[in-house]
Amino acid sequence: MKKEILNCEKARSVCLVQTLAKLGHFPNRKSEKEAWFLSPFRSETQASFKVSLRDNYWIDFGTFEGGNTIDLVVKLNQCSIKEALVFLSNETSGFSFQQQRIFKKETGKLEIQKVQTIQHQALLIYLKSRKIPISFAKRYCKEVWYSNKGKTFFAIGLKNQLGGWELRNKYYKTSTSPKTYSYFNNGHQNLIIVEGMFDLLSLEVLLKEGLKNNDVVVLNSVAFIKCIVSFLGNYKSVKLYLDNDSTGGKATEYLMKSNSNFVDCRGVYEGCKDANEKLVL
Repeated sequence: MKKEILNCEKARSVCLVQTLAKLGHFPNRKSEKEAWFLSPFRSETQASFKVSLRDNYWIDFGTFEGGNTIDLVVKLNQCSIKEALVFLSNETSGFSFQQQRIFKKETGKLEIQKVQTIQHQALLIYLKSRKIPISFAKRYCKEVWYSNKGKTFFAIGLKNQLGGWELRNKYYKTSTSPKTYSYFNNGHQNLIIVEGMFDLLSLEVLLKEGLKNNDVVVLNSVAFIKCIVSFLGNYKSVKLYLDNDSTGGKATEYLMKSNSNFVDCRGVYEGCKDANEKLVL
């Protein structure tokens, strides 16, 4: 019987850590959230290749390339997407299609049911617990209802440039495909870059004038840094509010080396991992 070829959605869900193991690459260190490898693309002595166990995304801090499981196989095997799908279809007998997550995440395809102004009481309470004024949340986000395996859920949603959604509520952290960065382009000469939805909302509170007179990029994953590099030179200044952790530090260093107009602004929440942690103290 001929083996069924995986479609792109299922192939992207194949566990990256297990895929790397099948290809002969094993983590140097691993935590609940991430696994670090020596880069499979070059020789090195310090691990600079990270896999997010939550998002099933990889990023190579040596080159700031990143992506999903298909992207990894295409690059490692120097093959087409079609050939990568065949490869993954032949290698999935021992694979788990449900990733190890820090947050509970539904498996299968998420289908958007409706998008509306944030109004559900549970979401309002959640925003209050994160000390986010509802007016700020409504400025950037929506209330998104979506279904998975016949069940309906709702969350605060931030739309990205390709029409996918980052979805957050008290219990879930997930996203729909396609996944990429979010860009609020209002024609300003200054740009602010943050990692996630709640970094964006928290800075509106923490900064004296909020995000006024700034365009904003929400990376949604540092793996998308290379996707935004092409237009960063259009800005007079670029302020970086990334996380105070090893990933945020490497991303900040990478961006600042590329342009002298970039400024590391993480001092605003010094001693905290990110802007929201500072806000809720």
